[in-house]
Amino acid sequence: MDRLQAMKIFERVVEEGGFAAAARAMDMSPPVVTRMVAELEQHLGTRLLQRTTRKLALTDAGESYLQRVRAILHEIDDAEAAAAASTRDLRGTIRIVAAPVLATNFLAPMVAVWHAYYPKLMLDISMDAYASSRVDEFDVTIMVAGEDFDANIVARPLVQGEAIVVASPDYLERRGIPREPQDLIHHDYLRDSSAPVRLQSGPGRKLRLQSLRADVPDEEVDAPAVLQSVSTELLMRAAVDGAGVAVTSRLLAEEHLARGELVHILPGWIFSRYTIYAALPSGRMLPARTRVFLDFLTEHVPRAMAEKSGQLS
Repeated sequence: MDRLQAMKIFERVVEEGGFAAAARAMDMSPPVVTRMVAELEQHLGTRLLQRTTRKLALTDAGESYLQRVRAILHEIDDAEAAAAASTRDLRGTIRIVAAPVLATNFLAPMVAVWHAYYPKLMLDISMDAYASSRVDEFDVTIMVAGEDFDANIVARPLVQGEAIVVASPDYLERRGIPREPQDLIHHDYLRDSSAPVRLQSGPGRKLRLQSLRADVPDEEVDAPAVLQSVSTELLMRAAVDGAGVAVTSRLLAEEHLARGELVHILPGWIFSRYTIYAALPSGRMLPARTRVFLDFLTEHVPRAMAEKSGQLS
């Protein structure tokens, strides 16, 4: 058995979701693909895939083995690329996971520029609202963390920002403008359920705001939530449509604020300060393609944010 080829076939079967699809993608016959995976399982002495008539699923052993196989195949790609004359000759795939809002607003606008720089490096971007819990599964995880972030992971900071309180002009005309944090008790709150930072736990979670003045203590507000979602886009849309008061990143709200679709309320208070990081799996060598992607992000994310702010000012 060609173990390297078997690893490649196993990975492709998982990516394509089946033996027949993998066979088509690799220009092989389905029986050969099936046999190679079976021989790999026999060699390892464990089942990697659960086969049913309708779907294919990884076993626990298969999930663990897949992560190792991907790392090995990436290292092989890097070894081949090392013989190339320059980083523009790097090839392969960089597997990235990010929250949907980050994938849409931070990664997507840079894809064309990235492709012009590195035409042979493909970005495989997955989206997960809880991306920070999957750092070891991907080459790069784009994640947001608050000021108290102290995780035992390798993470490169990309950009910093603040989360602010916003509402639409129509909503404020109907319900009045909050002047102090406690005024939010009388307003409809659109709550981001994926943001545990500065939120108490439990169904009666309170909204905690911090003053921009160092001598003023934080305030907790029992704001009644009328909508809860992990989708930042959904909450932003609801806020623009006048459904209530929302907490959102100033960077994401800039366009709506500039067009007058949203108003920054309680300007002397913020929900949190945060940093967007590019996190890496621990205990793993940094492939050349991942390194150039991190360098690209470090250079282009702050520049893109500055250009966006300049266009709106």
